[in-house]
Amino acid sequence: MCRNIRQLHNFEPPATDDEVRAAALQFVRKVSGSTKPSAANQEAFDEAVDEITHVVGHLLERLVTTAPPKDREVEAAKARARSAERYGRTG
Repeated sequence: MCRNIRQLHNFEPPATDDEVRAAALQFVRKVSGSTKPSAANQEAFDEAVDEITHVVGHLLERLVTTAPPKDREVEAAKARARSAERYGRTG
């Protein structure tokens, strides 16, 4: 589950609210051990996602770096190349 959480800091353009929320959702899923909570746990699950989204948004706003921003397309191409090498795929 957590392998879907991607680095969100230092990209151009910056991470969107949807990307931050998706990362928070993946984190809560991993921690809770549930991809779809029961009705009894839905409120707690949703509240955790909301709170983590909020905190991560503040974190990303406050982080500083001297490194140049990364390009999303370049990083995605690198990830595809690593995956192809790892799993023996070409093209």
